[in-house]
Amino acid sequence: MSDHTPPEPDLWATIETLSEWLDHHRPVEGREGLLLRILKLSEEVGEVSEAVIGATGQNPRKGVTHTWDDVQAELCDVVITALMALRTLTPGAREVFAAHLERVRERSLASGPQGEPV
Repeated sequence: MSDHTPPEPDLWATIETLSEWLDHHRPVEGREGLLLRILKLSEEVGEVSEAVIGATGQNPRKGVTHTWDDVQAELCDVVITALMALRTLTPGAREVFAAHLERVRERSLASGPQGEPV
């Protein structure tokens, strides 16, 4: 018996497919639709907070209502939503993100633990 892991979907191809689907099913068009897609990030971040509070039982009235798997799933939703918002702003989202990630990598690795140059 062999253990076959399904191939991972291509991140940017999936974002492009989801973007096309969402564009065809968008209830609000134009600038307002763009802004609403960006604001969706706030909703998703709130769901991460809710899951963390639920996983740690910080609300004594509710107790433990979530798992750390729920937190992971909500963080994934934040990433997907952010990439979708970026793709909505520019068809060159992949290149914009790659360039920004490289700048962050260079800036981060160019300094030591206290922010001093290495």
